[in-house]
Amino acid sequence: MPDIAETNGSVEGKTASAAVDLADGKVDQELIFSLLDRLDTGVWIFDFDHKHILWANRKALEITDASSLEELKSRDMAADMSHSVDQRLRQYQQDFNRHDVSFSEIWTLYPKGKAQVLQVVMSGVRLKDGRMALMCEGRPHHEQQPETLRSAEALMHTTVMISLFAQDGTPLYRNTASRAACPALDTSFEDQFVDPCEARRLLTLVEREKTSRLVANIHTNSGTRWHELTIRASHDAVTGQPAYLVSEIDVTELHETKERAQYLASHDTLTGLSNRTYLKERLTQVLQTAADTKQQATLYLVDLDDFKMVNDSLGHAAGDVLLQLVARKLKELAGPGDIVARLGGDEFLICHLEIPGQHSPDWFGQALLAGFANPQIIDGKPRQVGLSIGYAHYPEDGAGIDQLMRHADLALYQAKSDSKHKCVRFRERMRRLRDETQTIKKDLERAIREQQFVLHYQPIACTRTDRVVAAEALIRWQHPEKGLIRPDEFVAIAEETGLINEIGTWVSRKVGEMQAELAALDLDIPLSMNVSPRQMSDPQFVSWMQSLAELTGCCPGRISLEITESVLLGDIPNAFEVLSVLKQAGYRIVIDDFGTGYSNLAYLHNYPIDGIKIDRMFMEDIATGGAIVKLILSLASALGAEVVAEGVETLDQRIWLSENGCNRFQGFLYSKPVPEDRFLSMLTTQLRIAAM
Repeated sequence: MPDIAETNGSVEGKTASAAVDLADGKVDQELIFSLLDRLDTGVWIFDFDHKHILWANRKALEITDASSLEELKSRDMAADMSHSVDQRLRQYQQDFNRHDVSFSEIWTLYPKGKAQVLQVVMSGVRLKDGRMALMCEGRPHHEQQPETLRSAEALMHTTVMISLFAQDGTPLYRNTASRAACPALDTSFEDQFVDPCEARRLLTLVEREKTSRLVANIHTNSGTRWHELTIRASHDAVTGQPAYLVSEIDVTELHETKERAQYLASHDTLTGLSNRTYLKERLTQVLQTAADTKQQATLYLVDLDDFKMVNDSLGHAAGDVLLQLVARKLKELAGPGDIVARLGGDEFLICHLEIPGQHSPDWFGQALLAGFANPQIIDGKPRQVGLSIGYAHYPEDGAGIDQLMRHADLALYQAKSDSKHKCVRFRERMRRLRDETQTIKKDLERAIREQQFVLHYQPIACTRTDRVVAAEALIRWQHPEKGLIRPDEFVAIAEETGLINEIGTWVSRKVGEMQAELAALDLDIPLSMNVSPRQMSDPQFVSWMQSLAELTGCCPGRISLEITESVLLGDIPNAFEVLSVLKQAGYRIVIDDFGTGYSNLAYLHNYPIDGIKIDRMFMEDIATGGAIVKLILSLASALGAEVVAEGVETLDQRIWLSENGCNRFQGFLYSKPVPEDRFLSMLTTQLRIAAM
């Protein structure tokens, strides 16, 4: 089949019919065919579906260099038909089926390889079987220049969509690619646009600047697509009237890739929420909206209390499910104008808008807590998910985004450390407290560098003999300006900042050295030291403790490591493995402040526990019979664990403990924590008295 080169093909209202009017039978059919053969115009009928010529007059045989009609009819026009020509012919067939139209175009035929340029008028012909065929009327066209013919040929084959529209948006011309994309033959310029306002804005720009460009969402035969349109003011070559020349490129894949990249850059891939990168831009808009509409904007920072335990005990997949669940629920609870974002890890942010004075200041935060009051189904099992929430109002608690975020974060810190108030608003004292914390942190860093710490030792005595049988090492900070600082004023900050690991390393080395020194003095006094959950989470902690004997000459079997119950209850996911390795290294494991956690025999039985220290709060129970202490003593006996009662301050308490089987006590009744030299003096004096 020949290639077809188009010029500005006009759409005409001419009717074409397959039925030949034979003047009510008064004109012979052969005469009609004879007359058609006399025409100086080639006429032929083309079968769209089978790609064959069904009939042609003599001039058409001459044009196609066919020896006979039978030879022309036998030609397979599909053999060398290009995709563009095939596409164009299908467009004609569709248009003829829908509309009574004809087209005048320039075709270039290639019979036996020789180019024939024709002006062709095309119309539809209905065959007897009901199918639509193409009737062509073609005559040689000699006026076209080579450049014009080549440009017309290029218009046929290019994938760029080229269209010409009248000023009122009526289509005047479409090349093959444009017609293939267009939903209908008569679709106007404006009707192509998913948003017609974009078309009007584009034309307004062209009127002013003569040309414009836009990427827009366009209706096509393949559904809505993204097209890059370039439009220029021009004229219709046929009528001379002003027109718009439009070229379009389908950029859907590029646009979607760009949109996807922008989405990934601005959203959290796990939850689909906005991420920290995109948050500042969105918050700026929301805060401006709040100012313009006189609404109150509140920043809520939300943190999951139990995420680490879920992540460690059930696995990261379950942790991801939990984060997705929380994200969905927060979106459900938030208002339509609110921002919900994931800041990272298990921390979320909600910027909530509301009219001031309609509710209590913390009502929305309380609604968030209530939304998670019931257990959530995670990995097929119900699990309680706790929230901590800190919030700050705009503009009362901060005029800028950064300040609001800092203040909400301070409130969140307070909420996480308060077991009763889980939704906390920022207060100025929190900032002052954080500033003090930062100051202490810097001082602690200097204290570590300059070794400003000292150890005091509090004796553990026998309830029957009143002799020192062990001692607990307790850290003190010898501050150069503030003097001696107790651990309750800085250990929590050391824990929070991670400095406790370095401090703990120093303490363990000093305790090891002290134990070795006691052994050299023939003082068989075991020592104990506190180990925090943060230290046990440190991957280097176990290897350090395993090397302590070699570094200091100590005997690990004479050193007890005091841990809190929280270590055994999920704070440290691999607590059993860590404690087992420490036991293998020779250390004794003691639970400190026993009874203040969720104590039960089940978990104690599963861990390598050597001793229990009864918290001082239970010493008051002794005055009323000591039922709780008796229970703890019974529990310890069943476990084979040694018991030390802490906080013993009266003789009656010591006597009661002795009578009820508790052989060791610690407290002010015997001695406060004392410096190392005084402790050594106390032990040597005891040894000298015992030798008398």
